[in-house]
Amino acid sequence: MTSFARHRVPASVLAVAAIFSVQFGNALVGGMFTAVGPLGAAAARLGFAALLLLVFVRPRVRSWDRATWGGAIALGIALAGMNSCIYLAFDRIPLGIAVTIELLGPLAVAAATSRRLLDVGWVVLALGGVLLLGAAPGGGLPLAGVGFALAAAGFWALYIVCSSRLGAKAQGLDPLAVAMTVAAAVVLPLGAGDAVAAFTVQPILIAVFVGAALLTSVIPYTLEFVALRRMSVRVFGVLSSLGPAVAALAGFVVLAQHLTLVQCGAIALVVAACAGVIGTAKRGGV
Repeated sequence: MTSFARHRVPASVLAVAAIFSVQFGNALVGGMFTAVGPLGAAAARLGFAALLLLVFVRPRVRSWDRATWGGAIALGIALAGMNSCIYLAFDRIPLGIAVTIELLGPLAVAAATSRRLLDVGWVVLALGGVLLLGAAPGGGLPLAGVGFALAAAGFWALYIVCSSRLGAKAQGLDPLAVAMTVAAAVVLPLGAGDAVAAFTVQPILIAVFVGAALLTSVIPYTLEFVALRRMSVRVFGVLSSLGPAVAALAGFVVLAQHLTLVQCGAIALVVAACAGVIGTAKRGGV
């Protein structure tokens, strides 16, 4: 990440760009994820992302203290849990509902760190929009799917806290590269078999997942890691609620999926909350 991105581009712009990268990346390659299964997809995505970061960053860790190592390992565990659990949730419940449940993690962080009534109001507005966007008719949901989505929410909250603390004390992307390697090491034993079997049958999937790793892991996690150096976890938590809205937009643009009036209204609520939290936040690179 260049010094221009670190010092010139507002942190909120970096965070929003990360969301667009993830959601449009998922829309572009999402149809291929079913070929490898949920854990295979997580293993391939994290494995290729770790390789890319190690090559580009080439982390230097000799001078790290115990706290930095602990933070990087915790961030890696958060990345592993977040990616694995959300794919396991996608395999059991509708994507929109899974993403909605997962967003309880960053919104909980935002609510827990809010100190003003106005801040709580933006969190509530964002939550309302997310719930409206994720609402869907139908019967009961499998408890396992809901459980995996809730676990992903918890890991996402851990990711935000760990990334913010590491980013505040570290220069460069070395901790992120190490954390991604830890995440890959955790998930590869669980999903590498499924991924390799699918790659053997369809070698094109290798290119697909390299692209997925770049668009949905390397680029967004790098942008978020830099953004969280200058942005409070409260603001980041509310901005994360843009995820389902951007996913709906990506579905419309890339996959020609139509938006309903309810979805448009929900997106408007989320955008209003994000604009409000940025507009009323204390200055400082936000």
